[in-house]
Amino acid sequence: MSKIVVVYFSGYGHTRRVAEHVAQGAGASLITIDAEGNVPDSAWDELAAADAIVFGAPTYMGSAPWQFKKFADATSKAWFTRAWQDKVFGGFTNSASFNGDKAVTLISLQTLASQHGGIWVSLGLLPANSKAATRNDVNNMGGSVGLLVQSPADASVDEISAGDLETAKQYGARIAAVTARLRP
Repeated sequence: MSKIVVVYFSGYGHTRRVAEHVAQGAGASLITIDAEGNVPDSAWDELAAADAIVFGAPTYMGSAPWQFKKFADATSKAWFTRAWQDKVFGGFTNSASFNGDKAVTLISLQTLASQHGGIWVSLGLLPANSKAATRNDVNNMGGSVGLLVQSPADASVDEISAGDLETAKQYGARIAAVTARLRP
């Protein structure tokens, strides 16, 4: 069985809830980036041993918050030794707005994975883009590069749409399936 890790920062708990659903779908473990942008020392060994790494961050002001960026910068040690070369990667982001420039954050996560020589897994789900579509449909945000989630600024973590959470589980399962094929 593949070893998959979801490493994420969550400022208000919404991204944490999404990370839990991605991890559930992937059978992954979770590593939390703390409020100071750090992960536990043991997390670096867990990431090194992983077959797949999923990055998660909210989108603040059109990009990932500084805490995730601090973590990303700290991965330069793994980059320099090519420690994450050919690992499978995926990513997700969440913001209060429907658009919120989430694509910018997602592309930065994909770029980080590519700098490490990784293999990126797209969402792989058709968008729910008909007139009959609702927020409870899978991929109602219409993502393709990775998982996009919308959480209204005044919504609790329990109010994330069922469609977004189901999309998170399905994306996790896709990452697990691709990882099993590429890194048996």
